[in-house]
Amino acid sequence: MNAGTTTVFTGGRIFTGHPGGPRFVEALAVSGGRIVALGHDDEVRRAAGPTAAAVDLGGAFAMPGFADVHNHHALAGRSALFELEVSPTASLDELLAAVRERATALGSEEWLVGGAWGSTLLDEISTADALHRLDTAAGGRPVMLADDSRHNRWVSSRALALAGIGDGFVPEGGGVALRDPGTGTLTGVLLEAAGIPVAEVQARAGGLDAAQHRAASKKGVELLSGFGVTAFQDAAASLDILRALKALDDDDELDAWVVSSVLVNDEIFGFSPVGDELIAHAEQFRSTHHRPDFVKIFLDGVPPARTGAFLEPYLADDAHGDHFRGHSTMTPDELYDWLHRTARRGLSAKIHCTGDASAREVLDVVERLRAEGVTARYQIAHGQFVADADIPRFARLRVDADISPFLWFPGVIPDAIAAVLPAERASRMQPNRALLDSGAVLAGGSDWPVSESPNPWKGIEGLVTRADPLGRASGTLWKEQAITLEEAIGVFTLSAATSMGLGAETGSLAAGKSADFVVLDQDPFACEPRNLHRIVVSETWFAGRRVH
Repeated sequence: MNAGTTTVFTGGRIFTGHPGGPRFVEALAVSGGRIVALGHDDEVRRAAGPTAAAVDLGGAFAMPGFADVHNHHALAGRSALFELEVSPTASLDELLAAVRERATALGSEEWLVGGAWGSTLLDEISTADALHRLDTAAGGRPVMLADDSRHNRWVSSRALALAGIGDGFVPEGGGVALRDPGTGTLTGVLLEAAGIPVAEVQARAGGLDAAQHRAASKKGVELLSGFGVTAFQDAAASLDILRALKALDDDDELDAWVVSSVLVNDEIFGFSPVGDELIAHAEQFRSTHHRPDFVKIFLDGVPPARTGAFLEPYLADDAHGDHFRGHSTMTPDELYDWLHRTARRGLSAKIHCTGDASAREVLDVVERLRAEGVTARYQIAHGQFVADADIPRFARLRVDADISPFLWFPGVIPDAIAAVLPAERASRMQPNRALLDSGAVLAGGSDWPVSESPNPWKGIEGLVTRADPLGRASGTLWKEQAITLEEAIGVFTLSAATSMGLGAETGSLAAGKSADFVVLDQDPFACEPRNLHRIVVSETWFAGRRVH
């Protein structure tokens, strides 16, 4: 489509998702990448003028492009292009078979990197025998495999040696190196920050160059376009990722609005630099469609590894006893200092919290900041567990709930959580109905590639049914917290766009907004809730041009 041409899209059923505007329209007109008119067919044609081009939607359903408030697009692109990909539902035998096959194509000292192994395998791989099997499958090569949360790694003996990790290894930053319960020897399972030394040595030996980082970001955006995502927030951007996004946009090849969250602390990735040094560089990578407007803070870890911070104890085990609640990575004063300083730079914050204690810490600190007049946006990322008393505080303190239904409908991760928390607590994840009713902003995110796919329809179906869209796991999870289809669509369009600061640009269809929309193979409002995940995005339009 020529940038100066006005084009009318007509002949379809167009859902606007725009508050205060018409719910459905017959046509919309686009010029210069923006929506210039929408409404009844005749009205829009008149407004567009006699020289306007026309696109007949052929009766198809169209709606705003999706917004994904939480993903790791470059990691997903890197995985697709350069790494071993394994389903988190794979058994240990299947995982080792994939390693064995991949290893045959590598040099004897070449790194084998990939994932994701399921959290439910944690006990099975935490033995000396399992490490020996990994070493054998890899032919002695260095291996680094991430789990389904991307917080933990399983690495081979060769990788441990290259990172200088021996039996006397004491991890920094609260990480844990798991040992065989019988022999006391390392198993190669490294939780949270314990894996960073291996990630750093792998990056030095076999990390990506600038062209590969650019290719990884481009691939990630291309895959997102295929699912109708026209705006997203990268939840943990490194200097390489910032540089790649700017390069793509400068070359008119960035087919989405992107908001980056630059890392304050890095508990899992091994990126460098982070913190003040990275924040100081971020602004130079701002471009038309790329906004480095957030920082990212890891305030705790993940429940299956007992690194999430809770108000009440985990189930008892030999390593932690019966009073262990986990802990935050920062004291409230340290968190306040980071949020106060970054707000003075005009930066908002995405804060990773999986336990209810870390979520409360954020709310307490934000309450202090709001009293001082700080207006930055704050997102609690994941927030699977929130104390009942804290639910009304989200709306009151203007803290958004960044939710990833892909991670908590019945399946591998909830099963792993249920193994470490009392059943009554493990079953009360993601109080979405309560948060929405309290006035909180619910912003939908995939956390891809922690989730297997960034397909928003899987997340939307999970929000509506509280069940596994693919039917791999039975039952529902706290069904009383289900929301309606239209609410769920809003979570993955305007609410997510608003949460990342893009509400004026995208997330709904209205005159003046970017022409970001998708054409579907069926009408979701006429679809059975259990079939929503089957909806296919036929076309994706970003800034008035078709990108899928």
